[in-house]
Amino acid sequence: MRARMSGPANPDVITAIQHLHKAIHSGGVDGRLLSLVHLRTSQINGCSPCVFASTASARKAGETEERLHNVVAWRDTPFYTEEERAALALTEAATRLQDGAAGVTDDIWDAAAGHFGEEQLGAIVLEIAMTNFFNRINRAVGEQAGTTW
Repeated sequence: MRARMSGPANPDVITAIQHLHKAIHSGGVDGRLLSLVHLRTSQINGCSPCVFASTASARKAGETEERLHNVVAWRDTPFYTEEERAALALTEAATRLQDGAAGVTDDIWDAAAGHFGEEQLGAIVLEIAMTNFFNRINRAVGEQAGTTW
């Protein structure tokens, strides 16, 4: 097991992250949907602390166990709206960039843009990017699920 980073984090980094979170949450996207985006990104990246944190925050926001347990197979379940499906497709396309994946195609972007305004799309894309950022940090330092930040 890798040792965790010790000592205080750079206060400038913490301030920057707080500003990004504020921007995400002021974008007009339902917090439950942002939690689903965070969860799906973290599942793809195998980031256990972020999967743990996103399910906990989604529950607090009123998300159901049924939907949380099935987001990994969202395409094959009846539990998500078309708006949520568009956000989850965008999430997967923006996260699965390895091995020559196509990324966000025009069709995926257009489907999301059909459900969300520009500010909302910006918030969703920023949530995806921030989650990928934290997933990579957690994987690099060997963070474990169940810890609190």
